Amino acid sequence: MSVLEQDLADYLQLRRSLGHELAEARWLLPGFVAYLDAHGASTVTIEAALEWAQRSPTGQPTTVGPHRMTAARGFARYLAGIYPGTEIPPFGLMPRRQRWRRPFIYSTADIEALMGQARSSIAPPLRAATYETLIGLLAASGLRIGEAIKLDRSDIDWSEGVLLIRESKFGKSRLVPLHSTTMQALARHTELRDELEPRPKEPSFFVSRTHKRLSYAVVCQTFRQLVDAAGIGAGAPSAPRLHDLRHTFAVSTLLNWYRTGEDVQAKLPSLSTYLGHREPASTYWYLSAAPELLALAAARQSTGWTAARS
Repeated sequence: MSVLEQDLADYLQLRRSLGHELAEARWLLPGFVAYLDAHGASTVTIEAALEWAQRSPTGQPTTVGPHRMTAARGFARYLAGIYPGTEIPPFGLMPRRQRWRRPFIYSTADIEALMGQARSSIAPPLRAATYETLIGLLAASGLRIGEAIKLDRSDIDWSEGVLLIRESKFGKSRLVPLHSTTMQALARHTELRDELEPRPKEPSFFVSRTHKRLSYAVVCQTFRQLVDAAGIGAGAPSAPRLHDLRHTFAVSTLLNWYRTGEDVQAKLPSLSTYLGHREPASTYWYLSAAPELLALAAARQSTGWTAARS
């Protein structure tokens, strides 16, 4: 462990002890520390923070930059009390632009193509199976990618078919029941993983080539390569993202409820809990994520209004 890695561990522990939510810092800052170590930096400078925040594996502008800068600024404040040469990035260096971005909704064929691309294009058998299973799990459960990466072997209740999601966004834990077919896919992956990786360095369910937990940055880069190789979303207004698998799960669930005549308003709190949203209002956002879903919601509201007036 490098000096900065130890500083980061101490910083995160201090923030936790003070009751702060660390959803973004916990996932973003290890990449920042790795960047600083790789460039021989002993502490944070404004130049290093800006260069790291603007980095993109695709070479295209990234929307995560302002989030990275916020995380780097907080860490720099902490380091300033330890290393006199620390520079704290000023506010406004990378302002957040709140722009609504229509998510890319994957079709069933898209998801199958992605999983097939992982099988056919990734050479190491365990790595291929890891990405195939990871994509399938995200599509079938709506988990955040950070939640899937954080899964440990002990977080799966095989008898009940339930995942334990520990201290996710907003510091909440929750139980996520899965369909039997998803559990079967996880079981097949478990057998292969235990055969090919019998002594991993960490208890994570998904194991990387370094015998440790998967890295968020590497997963995002690999996913982008799979999407491009499979030709998914070519010509779409918004390029398909990894997080859009979560959007797809939510939209598909709502569409199914509307089509089968369910009381969507009554069931939304359940979906909100399942997805780990802080409040149901966050789940309402998905009603505008797909034109078909918005049309069904409007039609249901119009029917209810007409019936009420009759």
